[in-house]
Amino acid sequence: MGGEGSAADGRRHALGRGLSALRRVLATARPARATGEAHPATAGRPGRGALSGRGVAFAGTVWLGGSAEPQPGVLVLDRAGRMVDLRRDRTGLPGDLLVLGGPQHWIVPGLVDAHVHLGFDPAARPDPYGRFAVSGTETGLVAVRDLGAPMRWASRWRTGHRATPPGLPYVAVSGPILTAAGGYPSRSWGADGYAEFVSSPAQARWVVQRLAAEGVDLIKLALEPGWQGWPVPEPRVARAIVDAAHAAGLPVIAHALTVEMVNRALDAGVDELAHTPTERLPATVVERIAERRLRVASTLQTFFANGEGRAAAANAADLVAAGVRLCYGTDLGNAGTRPGVDPRELDRLAAAGLGRLGSLRAATEWSATAAGIRRRSGLLARGRPAELVLLPSSPLVEPGVFRTPTAVYSEGRLTVVGVHDRRHEGQPVSRDSGR
Repeated sequence: MGGEGSAADGRRHALGRGLSALRRVLATARPARATGEAHPATAGRPGRGALSGRGVAFAGTVWLGGSAEPQPGVLVLDRAGRMVDLRRDRTGLPGDLLVLGGPQHWIVPGLVDAHVHLGFDPAARPDPYGRFAVSGTETGLVAVRDLGAPMRWASRWRTGHRATPPGLPYVAVSGPILTAAGGYPSRSWGADGYAEFVSSPAQARWVVQRLAAEGVDLIKLALEPGWQGWPVPEPRVARAIVDAAHAAGLPVIAHALTVEMVNRALDAGVDELAHTPTERLPATVVERIAERRLRVASTLQTFFANGEGRAAAANAADLVAAGVRLCYGTDLGNAGTRPGVDPRELDRLAAAGLGRLGSLRAATEWSATAAGIRRRSGLLARGRPAELVLLPSSPLVEPGVFRTPTAVYSEGRLTVVGVHDRRHEGQPVSRDSGR
């Protein structure tokens, strides 16, 4: 989780009941209606035939992700959920094909949050997946990466090679955060199994091997002294953690907010930083991060909520200018964060030098291919399974449209928001789609 020291615990607990309310986000938002521009065969009704296995099409401005330019068109999926066509208009489409969208709509890849804490709310009501609070795919969020939780929960949340449950995003997990004995976060928000102590290279190898056997997708290393002077893993221990993880085929992400700790993380050979650092980075450190091609999870909005945003934003701008890829990550569960897609984080990324379209790339391609997230590309490509969001208007004009998407397609399931003022959760598009 984000910025530490005297403000850490206050910021951790500021959401309080927030995670418990994740599933109520869309229920309290006015749903966007499916446009009247829909195909005549399906206008004014949910298209039961298409939902049950005839495929579906989305009309509007299409952004395929990556370096592609947005263009008007109609994107067509087959009954298995694969993108099979991108055409200029609806001419020649089957009469019984469900078509959603219209001239004002946008079609973009589903978004991925590369930094969340799903179990942070201790009052969250347990569900069949354990203490698991996460916004559903109807928000446009198709995957998340949990960066710190006890294995008793993380192992239940983790998707791995399984199909995702209906309505829930893909979940990657790091399990407990590796730290020094008595180190962050064990003396604050992470006292109940969120941290695992590592005191020697030999212990580092044993702990990493055990977590690998338990199925984590990546390892998280904490290098956080805070104002209290918490102990942090020594350089040789940090290096042993990274070496053991890499030997097990696992990437390592580091919580490091100061210049000293960022350098220690780089010396250890980590693959990614879990936050934009909050102490101003000298040019030499920015260059090191760029030369190593490390990605950095943004988490800018939560820093602004805690009064630490200016330095983090300046660092983000320097990193972007140096060619470092920032991944969209909110640190969900922290102060200033919201469930679902957070337009404010997208705006912070845009202001860092990425621009509005670049911020979407950070939240799709770059987050979808971040350390530990599998089976995702963040792109819409012919012949590949599609994960997309249909928005009522341009996210380049107003990112807030992500709060009321018109429809979401993910894992072979279609969720339509606003047909007859309610949501329709589709079943797997076909029995042979492997869902």
